[in-house]
Amino acid sequence: MSGSPPPAGFDRERYLRRIGAATPARADLATLGALMRAHLHHVPFENLDVQLGQDPLVTVDEIFDKVVGQRRGGWCYEVNTLFGVLLADLGYAVTRLSGDVRRGGDAIERRGNHLCLRVDLDRPYLVDVGFGGSITAPVAIEPGTGVDGPYAIHLAHVGDDRWTFDEVVGEGASFGFDFTTGAADEGILDAMRSALAREDWSPFVQNLVMQLRRGDTHWTLRGRVLTRLTPQGKTKRLLASADEMAAVGQDIFGVTMPEVERLWRRAADRHDQLFGVG
Repeated sequence: MSGSPPPAGFDRERYLRRIGAATPARADLATLGALMRAHLHHVPFENLDVQLGQDPLVTVDEIFDKVVGQRRGGWCYEVNTLFGVLLADLGYAVTRLSGDVRRGGDAIERRGNHLCLRVDLDRPYLVDVGFGGSITAPVAIEPGTGVDGPYAIHLAHVGDDRWTFDEVVGEGASFGFDFTTGAADEGILDAMRSALAREDWSPFVQNLVMQLRRGDTHWTLRGRVLTRLTPQGKTKRLLASADEMAAVGQDIFGVTMPEVERLWRRAADRHDQLFGVG
């Protein structure tokens, strides 16, 4: 990725305006952190296209049009792809990494179900604007624990070139992914992106998800349930209509939700399936 010119449809200044950032004077660690926070503040994680049965976007031009032109968000394959192109265009040394999100212990069976980035400065850093917002600053790829309120984060070396990233809220269970620091096998990423967009076992096919991080506040819409998480605690709200879902999409996540009636019906049916009608 580093050193190659950006695709013809990529417009650096439009992208920076989309995330509310000025053209940086230098490609250093402080700037990288500021760009991550700006991106997370303005561009939500969302899987609305998957919920609507659309083919996943692959090219940078397609993703740019969605995120910048349509002012949408995206999942890791989209937003980390686009963010990586931006960083490379600004002069950062960027490598695409393959991650394996641990869901019920199935990381080995689901290789490549997450795309993240390595950025090399004084040392290699894990950079990720596509994991829903628990990482708001570059994380040095070395064993350690830190606080990125409302999350505690932990990075561990588990052998050879394999690492684990975990996020924890309070006394809750950890959630995270494994990754290797070498360049991703793009064929594995392509195959898993396609499967996650189509297969019944995919959590993205099963559930509508939107997430956004602003400062120490993390918002999640999962189906009908809107959750606000801060270092002080968690609140939840059950949405009651498609109009309410559209308002939440616009007012909290900054997205005009496509085909909101259809998205609402899918979310409501899934809620009934999981929790019963009522």
